[in-house]
Amino acid sequence: MDTPTRTKRDRDHDQAPLQDTHKRRRLVGDDGSGNSSEVPEDTPRRLSNHNYVVGWICALHTEYVAAREFLDERHDGPEGVSPNDNNSYTLGRIGKHNVVIAVLPFGEYGTDPAASVATHMLHSFPNVRIGLTVGIGGGAPTTKHDIRLGDVVVSAPCKNHGGVFQYDYGKTIQDQAFRATRFLNQVPTVLRTALNDLKAIYEADGHTLHESVSAILRKKPRLAKTFQRPGADQDRLFRADVVHPPDDDRSCAEACGNDTSRLVVRSDREPHEDNPAIHYGLIASANQVMKDAVLRDRLAKEEEVLCFEMEAAGLVNHFPCLVIRGICDYADSHKSKEWQGYAAMTAAAYTKDLLSRIRPTRVENEKRIYDLLVEATQVTKELATETRDNIRHIISDKRSDDMHRWLSPSNPSANYTRALHLRHKDSGRWLLDSENSAIIEELHRTSSHSQTLLYFYFDFSDTAKQSLENMARSLLCQLYYQTPGVQNLLDSLYSSNNNGKSQPRVDSLCSTLREMIDSADNVRIVLDALDECSTRKELLDWIRSLHDMNSHMCLLTTSRPEQDIESKIRDWARAADIVPLQSGLVREDICQFIHARVHNDNALSRWQGKPTVQEEIESALRDKADGMFRWVTCQLDALENCLDYRALQKALRTLPRTLDETYVRILENIPPDHLPYTKRILQFLTFSERPLRIDEAVDAIAVSLTETPRFDASNRMPIPTEISRYCSSLVAVVEKEDDAGDMTTEIQLSHYSVKEWLISNRLDPNLSEEFREPNARAVLAQICIAYLLDLSHDLPVREITRLFPFAKYTARFWAYHAVVGETATSAVTAMAMELFNSQVAYRGTYKLYDPDEVWSEENERRRSKPPLYFAAYHGLYQAARQLLNKDTDVNAQGGYYGSALQTASVRGYGKIIRLLLDEGADVNAQGGYYGNALQAASVKGDDKIIRLLLDEGADVNAQGGLFNNALQAASIKKFNKIVKLLLDKGADVNARGGYYGNALQATVIRGYDEIVQLLLDGGADVNARGGYYANALQAALATGHDKIVRLLLNGGAKVS
Repeated sequence: MDTPTRTKRDRDHDQAPLQDTHKRRRLVGDDGSGNSSEVPEDTPRRLSNHNYVVGWICALHTEYVAAREFLDERHDGPEGVSPNDNNSYTLGRIGKHNVVIAVLPFGEYGTDPAASVATHMLHSFPNVRIGLTVGIGGGAPTTKHDIRLGDVVVSAPCKNHGGVFQYDYGKTIQDQAFRATRFLNQVPTVLRTALNDLKAIYEADGHTLHESVSAILRKKPRLAKTFQRPGADQDRLFRADVVHPPDDDRSCAEACGNDTSRLVVRSDREPHEDNPAIHYGLIASANQVMKDAVLRDRLAKEEEVLCFEMEAAGLVNHFPCLVIRGICDYADSHKSKEWQGYAAMTAAAYTKDLLSRIRPTRVENEKRIYDLLVEATQVTKELATETRDNIRHIISDKRSDDMHRWLSPSNPSANYTRALHLRHKDSGRWLLDSENSAIIEELHRTSSHSQTLLYFYFDFSDTAKQSLENMARSLLCQLYYQTPGVQNLLDSLYSSNNNGKSQPRVDSLCSTLREMIDSADNVRIVLDALDECSTRKELLDWIRSLHDMNSHMCLLTTSRPEQDIESKIRDWARAADIVPLQSGLVREDICQFIHARVHNDNALSRWQGKPTVQEEIESALRDKADGMFRWVTCQLDALENCLDYRALQKALRTLPRTLDETYVRILENIPPDHLPYTKRILQFLTFSERPLRIDEAVDAIAVSLTETPRFDASNRMPIPTEISRYCSSLVAVVEKEDDAGDMTTEIQLSHYSVKEWLISNRLDPNLSEEFREPNARAVLAQICIAYLLDLSHDLPVREITRLFPFAKYTARFWAYHAVVGETATSAVTAMAMELFNSQVAYRGTYKLYDPDEVWSEENERRRSKPPLYFAAYHGLYQAARQLLNKDTDVNAQGGYYGSALQTASVRGYGKIIRLLLDEGADVNAQGGYYGNALQAASVKGDDKIIRLLLDEGADVNAQGGLFNNALQAASIKKFNKIVKLLLDKGADVNARGGYYGNALQATVIRGYDEIVQLLLDGGADVNARGGYYANALQAALATGHDKIVRLLLNGGAKVS
């Protein structure tokens, strides 16, 4: 009956006398190129380090002893080694190959020490061309691979691995298996070729590894005790579930027993089978000893691992080599050292046979490993440089993306592209063909790399393109992308606003833009349609400040001849720089436009066979156009509805004289049942915070404030694009590119003059009242709230935005309409309270939009803030008053800024602050982004609010929040007036804390010399320690503010 582990061949080995088998038979096919028929006596001699071409690395002294014994000839020690090389070497010859053998330092194991030994070897022996790492390992036997103690495992490519697999290097993801991620080099070709050659010989004729080991031991009997083959009864493979008792030093025979039920039963190897056997495949390597049979079996199954060891993973990428391991245990808890010596010997014996199959010329043809490493290092350096550059670009791109998200600029090219698309083919040639033309197209064509072109189109139809702030944000982004040399100025503004988490004031944006333009070279700026800017005075003042800088900057502006614009520009511009458009040339363009419409417009094609009628139309329009393209467009649109000549003649006889008359006539011709929708669309387009998409507008007019439900999707228009028919020529449907680069369809007022007319006092009194801003916004607020109340908030938020396209607009802008609308009617406040009282609708609204996170998308998990906080954030005074009447906690925390008082303070709503204080709000409550209400108000910079808070007992030296105290906040925000007020009210000018240590250092870093002087005059300690730069003088020197350096030195700063 077969025993669990003992084989016939084992018994033969046990009984064989240790006779002298030193003379080995020649291997079949051996041509003598690398073989030695016997091991001669050592004949020490010294060769140059450059003569050694084979590098052999051992981890343990046992392996080192075995390697030395298989040398055919030993040489004297090396002539010298490289600096810092502490390796111990044995030099010698196997066949015709000179071999250098090194061993790891005593007590050191693992990948890193192995890599260090290899690196030093290659520096001291730079001609090494093939590498070997030879020693012992733990076997991973399976039904497929009958691995036993004393066998040899040789690394070979397997399952997308090069031969070695590092099983402890990778990543673990929750609920997923560990994934190894490191790729290790495969065995060099010359060694794989020799391996395959030797494998064929062994398969046909067997091997004599055991005989070779016996020969060594016969020669040196003192090694026999440690290195001879143990008895077969010492080869026990325990089942994976049998674990050696921890902390039990007894042998496995005593501690675990020899019960066959605990062992894996294996039949004896047949006489014709090799014993020890040679296995080829994957070797697993790690910085830990494998003593886990369960993990061993899992890796053997999943990765086909044959053997475990601890050094190869640190070598193969730096020391291309073949890994050869004699099996001394089974990588389980039953480890013992009985087999280590013999396993080391069999591995060394195999290595000698392998080298015998490699011709010296093949080795000489191999590149030196040292050269391979130099090349790899160079490639690595190049990759590292490329990676660093890529990372820099990624960081730069990310910074640019962050900046774009923070500033949220409008797309300046959209208007430019649209203008080119809409321009009639032959109109404007007098300008486009002029030699002194400075059109965007021409500037793009002629600008060199050293010139920066910035442009912005003010646009009455888009609230994102109507103000000085909109322009500044757009120009800042353009300048930031195009001119890296001035990016630091905008970076500084970004950092001072908590890395983009808070928004800068308009004056900060404009002053930063001015600084960047002044610091850049050859900047060209084009600003179109100044007359369509909603903040003309501020814009004209900023343009004047640009002119006063005398920087390397050219500015081109265009505008209709509005009196306020013209008079301001004439204050500073030279007469020669003001170019009025010539009315005669404009008239020529209008004639070209009329002719093209009459002859080519499909709707007017009914007159194509009647040239006299076509001339009649052209003549009537030419005579009354008076330079007004817009007037001509409206009349042509109206003439499209004339289906016969009688109707056409009547229309031509009664043409309105002005645009006002034209717009009145358009409204008069709208059917009465359409008029409510017409007015609602015009109200939205006149007062909306942004343009409306067609699908949003369709839902907006589907809302009914007098029905239940107030919004029903079945009331939508079946053909959305027909919505323009409610308003005739007063609106236009346009295709635009959104911020994501996708095309979208929007509805807009067709011309700036439409908005001017709607908000003027020239309307019919009844209609005029509906377009008074508070009344119009009251309607818009109620429409938005009604829509939000009737949404299906039980749906996932992304499904809501898909099914209800108006949802995101209403969630974001209802309060902006309500804060104005609540002054017109209590109905707005009543509906706002209805929303606040509906937990489902209010929470659903927050999922769609959170005012504290304007930069983020809708979020299913977002939690709503207290209604009082929301009301205070948006300045909804009446809603806040009603909430407080319901016993709402006036000091409740929960928003980004903390309490309602803190958010009202940072937003600048003095009336709500007064209300909250009267209702018992704690003026010194701590929490939120700015820590307390006074610091929040200091960020806003409103001195009336700061006085109010101080009068109500606010602690002027309260600590906490982003800037640590109010004085630092006001100093960093450059509010000279507030800094002086706080100092007058007792603010501690030397209060310590915050990132910059104190107010003085924070101000120095930003270069605010006026505030630095204020703080010094207020008693600031010029030598105070702390903060990022340790003191104010070092901060000034580090940031290059020379003027402030002089201020500090004059103020007594000590130079250390």
